[in-house]
Amino acid sequence: MRKTTLVVLASVLILASGCIAPRIKLFPSQADPLLESTLEGKAEEKILVIPIHGVISDSPDEGFMRTKPSVVQEVVSHLRKAAQDKLIKAVVLQLDSPGGSVTASDILYHEIVRFKETTGRPVVATMLDVAASGAYYIALPADRILAHPTTVTGSVGVIFIRPKVAGLMDKIGVAVEVSKSGINKDIGSPFRATTAEEEQIFQAMTDQLGKRFIELVARHRHLDPAALSEVASARIFLADRALGLKLVDGIGYMSDGLKEARKLSNLPEDARIVVYRRLANPNDNIYNPLTSYEGNRQAALVDVGLPRLLPSFQSGFYYLWLPAVQ
Repeated sequence: MRKTTLVVLASVLILASGCIAPRIKLFPSQADPLLESTLEGKAEEKILVIPIHGVISDSPDEGFMRTKPSVVQEVVSHLRKAAQDKLIKAVVLQLDSPGGSVTASDILYHEIVRFKETTGRPVVATMLDVAASGAYYIALPADRILAHPTTVTGSVGVIFIRPKVAGLMDKIGVAVEVSKSGINKDIGSPFRATTAEEEQIFQAMTDQLGKRFIELVARHRHLDPAALSEVASARIFLADRALGLKLVDGIGYMSDGLKEARKLSNLPEDARIVVYRRLANPNDNIYNPLTSYEGNRQAALVDVGLPRLLPSFQSGFYYLWLPAVQ
């Protein structure tokens, strides 16, 4: 703790001095290459575990002194690297996410489908605490989906978030004037109330994106009409009910997901379990979600991570279970 404090203070003094100084690298960054780490096993063949944690976004998480790659960038980097390694015979997605933006979720869905088509290797999706909405969306191409006994999943639907500040502006006497070329040019403006016509437009777009999600569930999971109707309500489910509805193929732990991967790819029990990291982690294991960002609390001296603690409420369409955002 004391050592980290001294390093940070020294860096601040260098920056404040205004002089030219050598570049000092204090923390791992997205510029570091992904390096393979073996967690267990000794065989030549490998199973890659890819952690997908937090809100799914294609925007990098920028801190004061370092930047964490976006979830999309990181997962795609893992998939591309794995595709080039013929010894990786299967991939296990470790999901712990409430979902995210519609486009980011769809990109990862597409990339997972592409990985399977180009490599012919099986993919297993394993769910931890939450794998809802967009996180379930990206699990759909997997050959097997396993939920942890306490997983919350489902929330198959779309939500359109648009903050409004018109009431606050009225109270403080502030207004915004807009000149527009078309009646709907400022649709979704936070500075005024939504009209009935605009609400219909938004609802139609939301329904269309929601329909796409439901159609993908029907295509991949082959649910009967009654189950599909229940899922289409966009409610969440615990693992037992998700299994009953056939949203998942089984209930188990990460070890069960790895077992499924071995079975699907005909691998021996001692097949190596590997991960890609941009930093070294002593006593590493399959429950470590970090790939390029120090998880040690000492880093809070320069990066409190406040933006990750609160939802941004940026306007847009989301495959997201909002209460799960932290």
